[in-house]
Amino acid sequence: MVDERITERTDQVGNVERTVERSDGPTTIVTPAAAPASGGGMGTFLIVILLLVLAVGGYFLFTQTNESRKDDAIAEAADNVGAAAKKVGDSVEEAVDKIDK
Repeated sequence: MVDERITERTDQVGNVERTVERSDGPTTIVTPAAAPASGGGMGTFLIVILLLVLAVGGYFLFTQTNESRKDDAIAEAADNVGAAAKKVGDSVEEAVDKIDK
Protein backbone atom coordinates (compact mmCIF):
# COMPACT_ATOMS: atom_id res chain seq x y z
CA MET A 1 0.00 0.00 0.00
CA VAL A 2 1.27 3.46 -0.93
CA ASP A 3 1.23 6.12 1.80
CA GLU A 4 0.33 9.62 0.65
CA ARG A 5 0.57 13.07 2.30
CA ILE A 6 -0.61 16.31 0.59
CA THR A 7 0.78 19.75 1.53
CA GLU A 8 -0.54 23.03 0.03
CA ARG A 9 1.15 26.42 0.12
CA THR A 10 -0.08 29.73 -1.42
CA ASP A 11 2.48 32.41 -2.35
CA GLN A 12 1.90 36.22 -2.38
CA VAL A 13 0.74 36.26 -6.01
CA GLY A 14 -1.90 33.62 -5.35
CA ASN A 15 -0.21 30.61 -6.94
CA VAL A 16 -1.03 27.41 -5.09
CA GLU A 17 1.76 24.87 -4.74
CA ARG A 18 0.54 21.40 -3.87
CA THR A 19 3.10 18.78 -2.88
CA VAL A 20 2.01 15.17 -2.86
CA GLU A 21 4.47 12.97 -0.92
CA ARG A 22 4.21 9.27 -1.59
CA SER A 23 6.27 6.45 -0.32
CA ASP A 24 7.54 5.96 -3.89
CA GLY A 25 8.71 9.66 -4.24
CA PRO A 26 7.37 13.27 -3.97
CA THR A 27 5.42 15.05 -6.72
CA THR A 28 4.92 18.86 -6.82
CA ILE A 29 2.00 20.43 -8.68
CA VAL A 30 1.80 24.26 -9.07
CA THR A 31 -1.59 25.78 -9.86
CA PRO A 32 -1.38 29.38 -11.17
CA ALA A 33 -3.52 32.04 -9.54
CA ALA A 34 -6.75 32.92 -11.31
CA ALA A 35 -6.66 36.12 -13.34
CA PRO A 36 -8.59 38.95 -11.71
CA ALA A 37 -12.07 39.68 -13.05
CA SER A 38 -12.00 42.22 -15.87
CA GLY A 39 -15.35 43.94 -15.27
CA GLY A 40 -17.15 42.18 -18.14
CA GLY A 41 -20.49 43.04 -16.56
CA MET A 42 -20.12 46.70 -17.52
CA GLY A 43 -19.90 45.86 -21.23
CA THR A 44 -23.07 43.78 -21.02
CA PHE A 45 -24.81 46.61 -19.16
CA LEU A 46 -23.83 49.13 -21.85
CA ILE A 47 -25.06 46.83 -24.63
CA VAL A 48 -28.43 46.44 -22.90
CA ILE A 49 -28.74 50.23 -22.44
CA LEU A 50 -27.85 50.79 -26.11
CA LEU A 51 -30.50 48.30 -27.24
CA LEU A 52 -33.11 49.99 -25.05
CA VAL A 53 -32.25 53.42 -26.46
CA LEU A 54 -32.50 52.07 -30.02
CA ALA A 55 -35.86 50.42 -29.28
CA VAL A 56 -37.33 53.59 -27.75
CA GLY A 57 -35.96 55.73 -30.60
CA GLY A 58 -37.42 53.39 -33.20
CA TYR A 59 -40.79 53.41 -31.46
CA PHE A 60 -40.94 57.21 -31.46
CA LEU A 61 -39.70 57.40 -35.05
CA PHE A 62 -42.42 55.06 -36.32
CA THR A 63 -45.08 56.68 -34.12
CA GLN A 64 -44.24 60.13 -35.47
CA THR A 65 -44.34 58.79 -39.03
CA ASN A 66 -47.81 57.28 -38.54
CA GLU A 67 -49.14 60.46 -36.91
CA SER A 68 -47.64 62.53 -39.71
CA ARG A 69 -49.47 60.38 -42.25
CA LYS A 70 -52.73 60.80 -40.33
CA ASP A 71 -52.22 64.57 -40.20
CA ASP A 72 -51.53 64.70 -43.93
CA ALA A 73 -54.66 62.65 -44.67
CA ILE A 74 -56.80 64.96 -42.50
CA ALA A 75 -55.35 68.06 -44.17
CA GLU A 76 -56.02 66.59 -47.63
CA ALA A 77 -59.60 65.73 -46.66
CA ALA A 78 -60.13 69.27 -45.36
CA ASP A 79 -58.81 70.68 -48.65
CA ASN A 80 -61.19 68.44 -50.59
CA VAL A 81 -64.13 69.58 -48.45
CA GLY A 82 -63.11 73.20 -49.01
CA ALA A 83 -62.90 72.67 -52.77
CA ALA A 84 -66.30 70.95 -52.82
CA ALA A 85 -67.84 73.79 -50.80
CA LYS A 86 -66.44 76.32 -53.27
CA LYS A 87 -67.95 74.39 -56.18
CA VAL A 88 -71.31 74.27 -54.43
CA GLY A 89 -71.10 78.01 -53.73
CA ASP A 90 -70.26 78.75 -57.36
CA SER A 91 -73.17 76.59 -58.53
CA VAL A 92 -75.55 78.39 -56.17
CA GLU A 93 -74.38 81.78 -57.46
CA GLU A 94 -74.90 80.64 -61.05
CA ALA A 95 -78.38 79.38 -60.19
CA VAL A 96 -79.28 82.67 -58.50
CA ASP A 97 -77.98 84.62 -61.50
CA LYS A 98 -80.12 82.53 -63.85
CA ILE A 99 -83.19 83.04 -61.67
CA ASP A 100 -82.65 86.83 -61.51
CA LYS A 101 -82.54 87.17 -65.30
